[in-house]
Amino acid sequence: MRALVARTDIRWRAFGGGPKVVLLHGGMQTSANLTKLARSLATGFTVYVPDRRGRGLSGPAASGHGLRAEIDDLAAVLDETGARNVFGLSSGAVIALRAAMELPIERLALYEPPLKHDDHDPVAWLPRYEKELARGRRAAAFVTAAKGTGDLRYAPRAALIPLLGVAIRAGQGRRRIGDLIPTMRLDAAVVEDAAGPLSTYATVTAETLLLGGERSPAYLTSVLNGLEPVLPRVRRVTFTGVGHLAADDGGKPELVAAELRRFFR
Repeated sequence: MRALVARTDIRWRAFGGGPKVVLLHGGMQTSANLTKLARSLATGFTVYVPDRRGRGLSGPAASGHGLRAEIDDLAAVLDETGARNVFGLSSGAVIALRAAMELPIERLALYEPPLKHDDHDPVAWLPRYEKELARGRRAAAFVTAAKGTGDLRYAPRAALIPLLGVAIRAGQGRRRIGDLIPTMRLDAAVVEDAAGPLSTYATVTAETLLLGGERSPAYLTSVLNGLEPVLPRVRRVTFTGVGHLAADDGGKPELVAAELRRFFR
């Protein structure tokens, strides 16, 4: 399925039948990364999983792409599908949260939005990443972004870069990692555009579910701690034994799906 937004083709995958839910993927991902989550929810819901701009089957991101364009894209998906329930993972959660301030979202589930909070800068990795991309060192850029966001913080760079080089050369299908590495600058733009006090989100009227992993980086837990007392209608769940990418196909999406089924029902 598709929608046209500012001459950009936004496409999504649809699963199941029932109440409508939109799933927004995070950085270095496409809609394909949320396939298991979508299929688990599809037993009771109609699930729409868009490819965000510049990824998968959707059109390219324009110059100056940022949070405003992402909100407009989500608005088009909601208008086209009639969905009013939204789940966002990581940068997708930032988009969903900001969108809930202006779009008709009734139920909002957020998995660890990497918002700027306290003294932590979640995009401090960006200058090094850009230098490595400019030099054609995509594997190094991937590792820089992944370590900067906390996903591979315990693994040594010297071991990761050669492995990523092999994965990039062997990449195929909709999740070709070599094509996705440059899109992390789009996610960084979303995070930078959303910078500001967490008290901003006191105007969100949607019923909200905050989700996080026990093994996630401490700064992401801190963001959830900051959001919880601000959001007017909020509930929080922390998953045991998982980290930031629990909703991804490579994580434990069945855990996330179980909470989302309860929440969106």
